[in-house]
Amino acid sequence: MTASPPRRRSGRGNGKVMRILVLLTAGALALSSPAFAAGPTEGAPPPYDGDLMRLAEILGALHYLRPLCGVTSEGQRWRTEMQALIDTEQPSDARRAKIISSFNRGYSSYAEVYRTCTPAARVAVERQLDEGSRLAHDIVVRYGGN
Repeated sequence: MTASPPRRRSGRGNGKVMRILVLLTAGALALSSPAFAAGPTEGAPPPYDGDLMRLAEILGALHYLRPLCGVTSEGQRWRTEMQALIDTEQPSDARRAKIISSFNRGYSSYAEVYRTCTPAARVAVERQLDEGSRLAHDIVVRYGGN
C-alpha cells in the first residue's frame, strides 16, 4: 500500500478573504452613514479609532504577506481596501497620516521578518485574516449607526 501525496489546499483562506472584504465594505458604508456625517467633536478621535488603526495595520501586513506567500491574484487589493476606508472616513490630515502610518507599520514589520513564505508566515496570514475579520465585524456592529 502506498501513501497518497498530501492534498494541497490552494484555496485555503479564500473564504476568510471574502469575509473580511465584505465586512470592510459594510464598514465603509456604515462609517459613511448619517450617524457619522457630523463626525466626532473637534480634536477627539472617534470611538472606533483604535480598532481602525489596528485594522489599517492588519491590511498593511496582508498587503505584504499575501503576495509573499504566492497569492498574486489579489494584486493591490489590501492597499485598495485601505484607500477605500480612508476615502470613506475623510480624516483630517493628521489622522490620515496616522492611519497611513499604521498601514505602513503593518507592512514593514512583516517585511523585516519574512523574506520568503515560511510556515510561520502562513500562520501569520491566517491570524491577520481572522483578526481583521473580527475587527471589521465589530466596527460594523458597534458603530454602524443602526
